[in-house]
Amino acid sequence: MSMKIALLCEGTYPHTQGGVSVWCDQLIAGLPEHQFEVYAISGQPLHRSDHDLPVNVSQLVSVPIWAAGQPRRSAGRDHDLRDGYAQLLYSLFLPGVGPAQFLAALRKLFEYAQRWDLSRALDTGERATQLYQAWRAAARAPQEHQPRSGDLLLPPTLADALRAHSWLEHFLRPLSCRPSQAQVCHATSNGLSPLLAFGCKWTYGTPVILTEHGIYLRERYLELRFSGHSPAFKSFLLRFYSQLSAAAYQMADLITPGSHYNERWERQQGAAPERIHAVYNGVNPAAFPQAFSEPTEPTISWVGRIDPLKDLETLIRAFGMVREHLPSARLRMFGSVPHGNEGYARSCQVLINDLKLTGAAAFEGRIENVVSGYHAGHMVALTSISEGFPYTLIEAMAAGRATVATDVGGVSEAIGETGLVVPSRDPAGVARASLQLLGDTPLRTRLGNAARERVLSEFTLDSFLKVYRLIYPQVAALAPARRWSA
Repeated sequence: MSMKIALLCEGTYPHTQGGVSVWCDQLIAGLPEHQFEVYAISGQPLHRSDHDLPVNVSQLVSVPIWAAGQPRRSAGRDHDLRDGYAQLLYSLFLPGVGPAQFLAALRKLFEYAQRWDLSRALDTGERATQLYQAWRAAARAPQEHQPRSGDLLLPPTLADALRAHSWLEHFLRPLSCRPSQAQVCHATSNGLSPLLAFGCKWTYGTPVILTEHGIYLRERYLELRFSGHSPAFKSFLLRFYSQLSAAAYQMADLITPGSHYNERWERQQGAAPERIHAVYNGVNPAAFPQAFSEPTEPTISWVGRIDPLKDLETLIRAFGMVREHLPSARLRMFGSVPHGNEGYARSCQVLINDLKLTGAAAFEGRIENVVSGYHAGHMVALTSISEGFPYTLIEAMAAGRATVATDVGGVSEAIGETGLVVPSRDPAGVARASLQLLGDTPLRTRLGNAARERVLSEFTLDSFLKVYRLIYPQVAALAPARRWSA
């Protein structure tokens, strides 16, 4: 049965490279019987695609949430907005308020946004004052000897409130998007993309699938550790992200995490267990032929995007320890620097220089034939502090390379007994495991062969696509009776 699927993305497909974009491209191209409408939430308008869209993409809708000079519509009556906005602030600032209040407020704002200019109505001094007063009334300063909790809301300065007011207006822009008339909405992550699905469900009763590769809320906590925002503004963001994440779990008819590790997190955050079904990523083994030769010098390979969540500092420090035992060792890192991560890339290069690893450890940029990156090393390393079910890992395994990886996300589920797993943020542990593989050819060979066999039996692209061929019609059947548009 041919269906129309709305695939909802945030900061990924089709404008950037990375695991989620690979997943989207595989899903669309692998199910040619369905038509896909792709909604791409981005910061600024993006007109260039990093992917050649499959022929069954019927529409690409750009949803830029930070674009200036957007077409303006008239604002509606103030009291139509005021109650919904007040309810939204109540759900954000009062502790213990569940996602039901948050969703009720979003629905009122969505209904307003479908008729009037929500951004224009929110971008007023009155709404900024409303937020500032609500935040000040609800906030409490941390008391001495009182344990800090994740629900803590710190008192704002006026600058904090004005920034929160601006960010909140931008975060809510997807509510102004016209709802798709697809038969299923499939959000490819938690976060802002489910806002598009909420509108479809409120308007047409459209069933919603939510896929989480990494755990959205956990990654926001990790991300904010590296930000320069004030503590009070961080506390506001975490309140918003927490409510948004919980709301998506409540609205989803089916949640398909990329691993059982993610499933445990989702249950802990309130997702109904009976609506969760883990689906592993898959690769085409033919695209990752097994390597039967090795480099001349002992070499560690890394493939991915340059990002703080990949914790390349740990990898670089570990490599410095490896070089103390193997002076001829090399570290080859392949991948692009996403926009906004240029500072992080520079700090990694500074660390290489400081550790006197220049020439031995090198960033070699993005490569078209990614399998050559895996073949470039005796082994492949992954030192992330957060992952879903990483393509880098199962691709390296398919290529027959032994791996050292940190125990985050679905890494242990992917590797099984075919590689070495170490704690995250542990350079010494990564170094010991890497030295073990680099110094033991029979072990590398045995683990590499076992890794490829594991991919062939558990993580193929065909098995991944088979699951979604079954899921889509099952979820579509949950929709109330209605007339579908062509």
